[in-house]
Amino acid sequence: MIVRIMGEGQWRLADEKVDQLNAVDTDLEKAVSAGDEEGFRAAFAALLAFVRGGERVPDDDLHDSDAILPPGDSSLAEMRELISGDGLIAG
Repeated sequence: MIVRIMGEGQWRLADEKVDQLNAVDTDLEKAVSAGDEEGFRAAFAALLAFVRGGERVPDDDLHDSDAILPPGDSSLAEMRELISGDGLIAG
C-alpha cells in the first residue's frame, strides 16, 4: 500500500500492516467525531508516525497513492471536513 502525506511525500507499507493502519485511523475518526482536540492530536500524530515508519518512496519514483493524508499541521475542524464514516483510510 502506498500512502501520501500531503506536502511530505509517499511511503510504502507492507500489506500485513494495513489492519494496524486501519486501527490507528479508527482512533483518529473517534476523536474527530467526539470533538476531542487532545485525542485528535494524539491519534493524528500516531497515524502520521505509523505511515512514516514505512519505506519512504523516492520523490522521483511516481506511484498512485492508495490513501492520501492531510498535512501534519491540519486542525480538528479541517479534519472533520475530510473524514468520512470510514476515517481517512478506506477499508
